[in-house]
Amino acid sequence: MRLLFVADGRSPIARNWIRYFSERGDEVFLASTFECNLDFPVKRLDFTPVAFSAAKKRNLPPGKGSSRALGLRTVIRQWLGPFTVARASRRLRALTEEVNPDLIHAMRIPYEGMLAADAYIGVPLLVSIWGNDFTLHAPSTPMMKHYTIWTLSVANALHADCQRDIHLAHRLGLKAGKPTLVTPGNGGIRTEIFYPPQTPVNEPIVVNPRGFRAYVRNDAFFKAIPIVLARRPDARFICSSMEGESQASAWVRELKIEHAVQLHPHRSHAGMAEVFRSAQVVVSPSIHDGTPNSLLEGMACGCFPVAGDLESIREWITPARNGLLVDAASPESIADAVLIALERADLRHEAAGLNREIIASRAEYSRNMAKAGEFYENILRNS
Repeated sequence: MRLLFVADGRSPIARNWIRYFSERGDEVFLASTFECNLDFPVKRLDFTPVAFSAAKKRNLPPGKGSSRALGLRTVIRQWLGPFTVARASRRLRALTEEVNPDLIHAMRIPYEGMLAADAYIGVPLLVSIWGNDFTLHAPSTPMMKHYTIWTLSVANALHADCQRDIHLAHRLGLKAGKPTLVTPGNGGIRTEIFYPPQTPVNEPIVVNPRGFRAYVRNDAFFKAIPIVLARRPDARFICSSMEGESQASAWVRELKIEHAVQLHPHRSHAGMAEVFRSAQVVVSPSIHDGTPNSLLEGMACGCFPVAGDLESIREWITPARNGLLVDAASPESIADAVLIALERADLRHEAAGLNREIIASRAEYSRNMAKAGEFYENILRNS
């Protein structure tokens, strides 16, 4: 197939997905909304900026930056980003006419899906929903809601990382007859990278892999740490992608938890897998989410999951069986769950077995990507 992806080419999630089709021999074209370099071949890489993405540095990972800057950037893009779509779509439309793809896949609604919908010239369009496209971004401003609904009306098919978002899409106007697919947003877990340790972890190590995002309550997570340490002074906390983050450093100093917290830099998949295999618990304190890929990766490596109590997360975690769900805005709620996880080796052991089965049956990369390939073919047959 000739496939044109509209995506943030810096995103590990998008790259994990696109790489599959490049490596299996499809003709892959990428219109990246951010400047990037790729470590796999494509027929053509085009930079198609939208919503002020030209101002972002090349290859700076999505979500990397100070918490204050990220929050401000998110608000600016929500209010003003949709007004950049029409101009940006002219460039994508010209690329589409030149490439003449069989299928266009826009990977998330703001702003790649919006861009592809506005540039639509009749080529079948698949749109992916990621995480908080509906719960955080769509209701944020009138124009974001308008463009979200418009994108769903134009799309020929929809991919989501949780069943909840399929239901929300239908409420927002997606026609019932349009094909849908539910798989992890990055295609799934590469089990040759993310796998459990050979022997059980004895150290009470807790990892937060989420970095700084507007919808992750890291403030509550850090405030939970002293509560945990009061009962488990031997506990240690690893915070991924927070090295050099001034707000994280300030919380560590103010809470006097320097001895118990490590602020790690951004790591590769293999590097994160090693971190997960060294830990007993993975914490995802988000208040808006679909299926967090990092949460699944931690589960695949044997970590006991503690996550915000969201409808989408309940599709993966049954409380008190294979994880615990918390009020992500409450330090006490997070701390209570972490303490239960650290003190209940039997619960961790049972959850690890259940989560291995869940990952193997629902989240394994090659199986999910084969389904994605079949889904592409189904879209083409029915368009």
